[in-house]
Amino acid sequence: MKLICVILLFLLFIKIEKCMNVLKEISENWKLEAKQENSFRYFFHIDETKKILAGDKFYVIGRKGSGKSAISQYILNLCEQDSANSYHIFTEQLSFKNFPFNELYALENGKYTKPNQYITIWKYIIYSCICRLMVKNQQIDSELRSILEKLYPPTTIKSLSRLIENWTTKEFGAQILGSGGTLKVDKISKFETLSWIEKTNILEDIIEEYIDDANYYIVFDELDEDYREFENQEECTQYINLITSLFKAVQDIKSIFKEKKQVICPIVFLRDDIYLLIKDTDKNKWGDFKIALEWDEPKLRAMLAYRISKAINENGEILSFQEAWTRIFSNQTISLGGNNRKKTDLFNYITLSTQLRPRDYIKYIQVCAEKTLLEGNTKITAKTVKQVDKGFSNYMKEEIIDEIHAQLPDINEIFSIISQIRKWNFTIKEFKDTYMKYYKQGTVKNGNVDYVLQMLFDFSIIGNRPKNRSISFFRYINPEARFNFNENIVVHRGLFKALQIL
Repeated sequence: MKLICVILLFLLFIKIEKCMNVLKEISENWKLEAKQENSFRYFFHIDETKKILAGDKFYVIGRKGSGKSAISQYILNLCEQDSANSYHIFTEQLSFKNFPFNELYALENGKYTKPNQYITIWKYIIYSCICRLMVKNQQIDSELRSILEKLYPPTTIKSLSRLIENWTTKEFGAQILGSGGTLKVDKISKFETLSWIEKTNILEDIIEEYIDDANYYIVFDELDEDYREFENQEECTQYINLITSLFKAVQDIKSIFKEKKQVICPIVFLRDDIYLLIKDTDKNKWGDFKIALEWDEPKLRAMLAYRISKAINENGEILSFQEAWTRIFSNQTISLGGNNRKKTDLFNYITLSTQLRPRDYIKYIQVCAEKTLLEGNTKITAKTVKQVDKGFSNYMKEEIIDEIHAQLPDINEIFSIISQIRKWNFTIKEFKDTYMKYYKQGTVKNGNVDYVLQMLFDFSIIGNRPKNRSISFFRYINPEARFNFNENIVVHRGLFKALQIL
């Protein structure tokens, strides 16, 4: 009998240790920043990614936290997976974080009308990156690689602005001569007298003639990081023109190389609110090549089942959502609502605080795991989920401020207005009256309160709630939803605690 008890205790100890190890893995290694996470372990292989890798899709549009960075990081890491001797996959990241865009504005091609004036410089940058990657590819003609290496040393891009500055200077010469449509290597000839515009065509010819059947991915990432810093409409317009030209340049290149065996794939990752600002006659054509990262509950359940399964065992089977969820969460209900009479399960409670973005769930669960470990528990309880809710609310508020600041510089003051109303459900008139008080006092500068309401709705800070209905309409649930100025306003539940809404 004693032996049985010892065995049972031992088995219980093993079970507890396994549970604690899973929570520890989630607490320490689930990251919001894709660069800091093990993408080969935790990247959820959505179907869209296959289309990107095949070169069929090359515009990735989505809200902050929807998975753009995760996809870009996965693609960038592919070359590490590629065996050292296969020379099949080559990747380059062009990050525009903290990039001085004025340096690109000065390189516009005057032959093109707005917003097309930057197409050539984008093509030049992309072709230069491909040439850099060709240097690494030992399947490419050795003499050509030797020459290209002098122009494009295979070093890590630490400063994109400096690199572009070097590539576009008059002193930057190419040692490759194009003559009569036939290319030949010439170690003596240099094109120091040619402009970067003329060199663009030369690089295109070089790539067409010498490139092999490898896959080349040029990842344009963090184009939107400094969008909030523009001081006036003119700067914003220039930026949108630059982005428009990039989309067109990518489409041009894909058209040029569409009949080739290799995949030459520049991939643009951009926030959906910035994409909406692009107004161009060619925009409808981009739809066939665009991926809109949108999530619903079934897809999020599959993503979480995948991540939790990988946290349990990196090489193990992928569990069903219910099985994976109950490995780390207790099977409890949780109260919600002002009178706490309503009950729901833990997943639904967390979901109500999110905007259906992977990042929201990762953050919430990671903090829950961290707190559970501190308390010495083996599973995340309803009590822990409720305790974490306040911290998550502050996190969501800061995420939204960062995301919407370019459109609403007064967002902090606008949040104060909502806090002052102190209700989660109120009329348009209540908001406008309170807002105009702030405006007259000079606390907020934008007097167009309808525009403010529209922006708040577009970023799902608020939704609509028809009279005598128990359902709310938010854009994050239905991207096609339109704000109704004749219906009540409801604040997103995930902001309640951060905005001190009772």
